[in-house]
Amino acid sequence: MADEPRLLKEPREGIPEVVDTLEGFHEACERLAGARGPLAADAERASGFRYGHEDWLVQFKRDGAGIVLFDPIALGDRHVDWEEFNGAVDGAVWILHDSLQDLPGYSQLGMRPSELFDTEIAARLLGMHRFGLAAVTERLLGLTLAKEHSAADWSYRPLPRDWRNYAALDVELLIELRHRLHDALVKAGKDRWAEEEFAYALHKGMTPRPPHPTPWMRLSHVTVLGHDPQGQAVAKALWEERERLARLHDIAPTLLLSDAAIIAAARTKPRNAKEFRAMRILNERVRIHTGGEQDKMFERYGPIQRQVKPAAWKRVIQEALALPEDQWPTMPEPHEQVHANAPRSMRVWSTRHPERYVRLQAARKAINQISQDTRTPPELLVKPQMLRNLCWTDAPQECDVASFLRDQGARQWQVDLVSASVTRAIM
Repeated sequence: MADEPRLLKEPREGIPEVVDTLEGFHEACERLAGARGPLAADAERASGFRYGHEDWLVQFKRDGAGIVLFDPIALGDRHVDWEEFNGAVDGAVWILHDSLQDLPGYSQLGMRPSELFDTEIAARLLGMHRFGLAAVTERLLGLTLAKEHSAADWSYRPLPRDWRNYAALDVELLIELRHRLHDALVKAGKDRWAEEEFAYALHKGMTPRPPHPTPWMRLSHVTVLGHDPQGQAVAKALWEERERLARLHDIAPTLLLSDAAIIAAARTKPRNAKEFRAMRILNERVRIHTGGEQDKMFERYGPIQRQVKPAAWKRVIQEALALPEDQWPTMPEPHEQVHANAPRSMRVWSTRHPERYVRLQAARKAINQISQDTRTPPELLVKPQMLRNLCWTDAPQECDVASFLRDQGARQWQVDLVSASVTRAIM
């Protein structure tokens, strides 16, 4: 029977303080520059609490330098030059877990990773069914991490000791984990695949994302308003006012008004004070109960929530309902999108386009066989949407599958591995 994993309660060299002064920043950069080897990295945000998505803490570890916790907000107020940090770690491989979560924040700060090793991508390529950091660390290193503050409000200052401990543990084992994963990738013959995936993730994560063409449509369950243009007008107006107030007060928009409340108002369309009062979801302060310490964190935003009165939502709804039809928003048609995707619903495929459905099933079967042969999850071999897009075309048999997948963003290792089998499957 395998030994039970040991709980790692604190970093081996102790819990570091937060660096929030220029003097501390210079000293930390000197230590990092004097060290060698890869750089373990992570970041913490205040998503769900504050309006923005900026990093409130960035943590690093390098053998010989120990763990460093930077407060980028405080350092930014002191006009820190992150080029000094970039120079200190230039050429180091950055080790991150789920890098696409943190790379945009690093880019915003002005950090420039030279090379990436993503431990989550590596774990998935190796076919691990549980690929969260704690699960991978437990499996490969026999250690489990003390994790209690993943949903904390990281904008809180000063950071409590146990929060700093949590943040430091996120980078404590990444260097050792990278060694184990790299050896496993080489043994499995997947190291070249991983290198391509890491390079792709680094480029994607450091490239600014274009703004959403219709940001209000990111509302949860907005598709229920697909045939209700006046309801869409209400939802759009409420979303825009919520964004304005959230930005003004630096609070997460959903702490002012939930997506569910916006959709409910758009569907119900309360036209007078009585109908508006009957909708409790529009008149009650948003309260989030997790049963833990997060409840107290959310309560810190109560004074801001109380400043925004329900009358603000009532006014916006009435103005939206008074709009003439020619000012109602419309859902964009698929042909209006630059890169229209094939539908996800298999019912649409099977009932309206049975011949395409047959091709898709054959292509999926080929991918599943490669997945079994290589012990690689099928969604890593080729994104399901790419496969749907291929089989949705009018004449996929005449299409050069390798070129199509490459144009869709597939990496070369994926193209080399699947294109021939998929071509045979859809002929």
